[in-house]
Amino acid sequence: MADLKNLGESLAAQFRGLNGRHPGQWPIAPRLLCAFGVLVLVLVLGWFGYWSGQIDELDAGEAEEMKLKEAYKGKIQQSINLEGLRKQKEQVREYVATLEKQLPSKAEMDALLSDINQAGVGRGLQFELFKPGQVVVRDYYAELPIDIKVTGNYHDVGAFTSDIANLPRIVTLNNMSLTAGTTGTLTLDAVAKTFRYLDPEEVVAQRKAVADKKVKP
Repeated sequence: MADLKNLGESLAAQFRGLNGRHPGQWPIAPRLLCAFGVLVLVLVLGWFGYWSGQIDELDAGEAEEMKLKEAYKGKIQQSINLEGLRKQKEQVREYVATLEKQLPSKAEMDALLSDINQAGVGRGLQFELFKPGQVVVRDYYAELPIDIKVTGNYHDVGAFTSDIANLPRIVTLNNMSLTAGTTGTLTLDAVAKTFRYLDPEEVVAQRKAVADKKVKP
């Protein structure tokens, strides 16, 4: 205990009378403490002024590296499946071409309307209504609704709907309603919708109309 007391008194004595003396003339203990304080100050200033920014840049660089690695893996996977993707693209192109062939042109619409009418007459059905509606123009095709009302027996009406589905052009029956008559006949009310592709001039006009609509506030 005496040694520790003497050591404490010796250290305390080294910190007395430092005012007015050059730091180079201070005893060893104050100089070491001052050097340690300067070191801590340098480390703190270096951390906030330089190293913290460098660490943030390093973290950002590591995150960007991981992102690039994932993108690279994705491109490698795509390149491996490139041949399969090309085949799928060709299949989709052929499928679209097949669907386009099922869409009549503007000049073929009259023939298609005649085919729908003939499908009913051929089954012995009586047309009470066959009224084409207003053409609805979409982005790449036009839609023509036709209000129809036919009367006949059960099997003929069923065969008529099957014939419509099997037409070489796309025709759908919508809003169908069946009503039984007093003589055993059925009356079918429906909206037949057929579609045609737009002529090049119509496509240009439709795109212009869409663009004009977007420009208007």
